[in-house]
Amino acid sequence: MKLIIVESPTKSKTISKFLGTGYKVLSSYGHVRDLPKGELGIDVENNFKPRYVIPTKARKNVNILKKESEKAKTTILATDEDREGEAIAWHLSQALALKNLQRIVFHEITKPAIENALKNPRNIYMDLVDAQQTRRILDRIVGYKISPFLWKKVARGLSAGRVQSLTVRLIVEREREIEKFKPEEYWNIEALLQKTEKTGGDPLLNKFKALLVKKDEKAISKLGIKTKKETDEILNDLKGAEFKIEKVEKKEIKRNPFPPFTTSTLQQESWKRFHWPAKMTMRISQQLYEIGKITYHRTDSLNLSQQSLFSAKKFIENNLGKKYWAGFFKKYKAKGRAQEAHEAIRPTEPSKTPKSLNLDENQIKLYDLIWRRFIACQMAQARFNSIVIEIETKNKKQTTSKGPAKTGPTNKYTFRATGQTLKFDGFLKIYPIKFEENEFPLLEKKELLELLKLIPSQHFTQPPPRYSEATLIKILEENEIGRPSTYAPILSTIQQRNYVEKNEQRKFQPTEIGTVVNDILVEHFPEIVDINFTAKMEEDLDKIAQGKEKWIEICRDFYEPFEKNLEKKYQEVSKKEFTEKPTGKKCPKCGAPLIIRLGKFGKFYACSAFPKCRYTEALEEKKLNTKCPKCGEGEIVEKRTKKGKIFYGCNQFPKCDFALWDKPTGEKCPKCGALLVEKGKKIYPVKSPVENRGVPLKAGQFNRVKCSNKDCDFEKNMAK
Repeated sequence: MKLIIVESPTKSKTISKFLGTGYKVLSSYGHVRDLPKGELGIDVENNFKPRYVIPTKARKNVNILKKESEKAKTTILATDEDREGEAIAWHLSQALALKNLQRIVFHEITKPAIENALKNPRNIYMDLVDAQQTRRILDRIVGYKISPFLWKKVARGLSAGRVQSLTVRLIVEREREIEKFKPEEYWNIEALLQKTEKTGGDPLLNKFKALLVKKDEKAISKLGIKTKKETDEILNDLKGAEFKIEKVEKKEIKRNPFPPFTTSTLQQESWKRFHWPAKMTMRISQQLYEIGKITYHRTDSLNLSQQSLFSAKKFIENNLGKKYWAGFFKKYKAKGRAQEAHEAIRPTEPSKTPKSLNLDENQIKLYDLIWRRFIACQMAQARFNSIVIEIETKNKKQTTSKGPAKTGPTNKYTFRATGQTLKFDGFLKIYPIKFEENEFPLLEKKELLELLKLIPSQHFTQPPPRYSEATLIKILEENEIGRPSTYAPILSTIQQRNYVEKNEQRKFQPTEIGTVVNDILVEHFPEIVDINFTAKMEEDLDKIAQGKEKWIEICRDFYEPFEKNLEKKYQEVSKKEFTEKPTGKKCPKCGAPLIIRLGKFGKFYACSAFPKCRYTEALEEKKLNTKCPKCGEGEIVEKRTKKGKIFYGCNQFPKCDFALWDKPTGEKCPKCGALLVEKGKKIYPVKSPVENRGVPLKAGQFNRVKCSNKDCDFEKNMAK
C-alpha cells in the first residue's frame, strides 16, 4: 500500500476517487510544524537556525500519519506546488521521519493529472523550502522585534509586519493626499446640434452633442477653461456662429479579450463584480480547486496547457461557431517575476459549463467568472465601427444698407463628437463588459448643422480615490509587494489589527492608531516600510528559490543593521511624544491633570496619575441626532466592538442596551414607528440596445432604506 498525503480532507477525497485500492490518501490539515508561539524561535547567533515545534492541535493527526507512513511501502507527498506547499512537504518529511518518500506535483486535480504526477515523482526542492523559510524567519524577526518596541512606546497589543506595515503606509499616504487636495474649478462647453431640416430625417433622431476641444487650432486641455467668466466670453463669442462639419472619420476599432485570471486579477474582478473580500475569493477558489473544477488558484502565471487550448477551441467552434474562435491559439505572458512553470487559473474541463455543475451559489458565481474569462481569452476580437466628427464655427455673413457685415465669433472654435457601434461581439458574447454605443445621423463633410443650444457645465477636480480591495491588490502587485498567496492575508491582517478600516463605501481608511504606528515606522524604521526595499526582498526570495542566493546571507544582511538601529531607537524615542496630549481638564476622580491617551483602538481621556488612578473616559461621541427609541433619554451614537466593527447604540449604556448594526437614517417607519436604517446599494438595469447583446447598463445607484423592526416589511429606495 502506498500512502499519499495532501493538505486538506476535501483534496484527499477528490484524489481518492481517481485511485485504486493500492493507495490510501490522508490529509495533514495544513502545516504540521511551525515556529513556537510566545518566543522568537530563531537562533540569530547560529546562522538563524529556526526551532520548529508541532502545534498542540496538530499532534494527534501527526501521530496518525506517522503510524500510517510506517505501514506504507512508499509515502507520497502531494502538497501544493508553490513554496508553501513545498515547505509543508519538507516539514512532513521531518515530523514523520520519512525515509522512503516521493514528491509529486500537479496543476489540477483531475485523473489524468494525478496519474501523470504519479509516473513522474521527484525529490523535495530545498531551494523552494529555503525561500519560504526565509520569508517566515524575516517576518518573525520584524514582528517579534518591533512589536515589543511599539508596546513600550505606544500601546500594548500592537504589532508590525514586514509587508503588512508597508500596505498600511500606502493607505495612510493616500489619506494624506486626499486631506491636502485642493479642488480646481474647470468648465466644459457642449453644443447640442442637429441636421438641418433641408437634409431631411427625423429631428429627434438627428440630434447629438459635441464637446469644445480647440480654440484657434490649439487644443483645450481638461483645465483649459477655468472660470465662469472665461466660459461666458466663449459663449458670447459663439453667438451667431455657423457650425460646419470639417471632418468625418470612420474606422473599425478592435478590442482584444482579457488574459486568463491570475490570483491577483481574480481577486480584483471578484471585488468589482461581487464585492467579495480577497479572503472570501481565495476560500471559494480553494474549494473549487480541491473538488477538481479549476486549476491551482495561487499563481501569477498566464501560461495555458496545450490541451486546454484545444479544449477551448473545440467548445467555441461547436457552441458559438468558427467565426468566434481567434483563428490561432492565444498565448499570454505575465509581467514581472511570474513563476511561468505554473498555469493561469482556468477550468479543468472547459466543456463543463457553469449550468452543468452541481455547486453552491458562491461556487457557481466564481466558477462562471473563471470559465467565461478562460473561454473568452481564446475568442475573436470584438469589432466596433467608430466615428469621429469635427465641427468648426464660422462667422455668418449678413447684408446691411452699408454692405456686407460680419457677425459671429472672432475666434475659431472646434467641437468634436465621437461614437461607436458594435459590429461583431466576438469575445463579448461570453464575457460581457460595459461599453457605450452612440449612433449618429448620416453626416457629410462641409454640411451645415443647426445649433439648438450651448451647454456649459461646471466641474471640479477630484482627489485621488481611497483604495478598494481591488485597487489595493493591484498596487501591491504593480510594486511587487508580496506574492499571490499573500494578498488576502495582508488585507485581512491589517484590518484585524485595527490599523485600517473600511468606510461606508467599502474603501480603506487608516485608523488613528494605524496612522501613529505608520509614522513611527516611517521615521525610525524606514527600510521596513520602503517599497523598493520590500520589492528587493521579494526579488531575493525569488533568487533563493532559483538557487542563485543563500538564505543565511540574506537573513544576515537584513538582521545586523536592523538590530543595531532597533537598540538605538529604544534609547531615542519617547512614549509621551506619540501617546499623550494635555487637555487642561482635571480628573473627576482624583483631581490630577486629565490627558488624551492613545490606545490600541484609538484616543481616550485618561488620568495622568495612572496607575494610581485608573479613571478613563471616552472622547466626544459621534452623535447621529437621533433619540433612542427604547429609553427616550439617550441619543444614538456610533460605537465600535472590541474587534473594531462599527455599530450604533444608545449613549446611556449600560442603563439602556439598544443597539443596531445598520446606520439609522433618523426617520421613523410609517408602518410601525421603529427607526429606519440604511441597507446598502441596489442596482436597477435599464433597457438599452447594449442590453440586447448581453451587456446590461446600470440606471443608477439606489440606497435601500428598511425598517429596523424584523417583524416589519417596510422598505423604500432612495436615489443618491
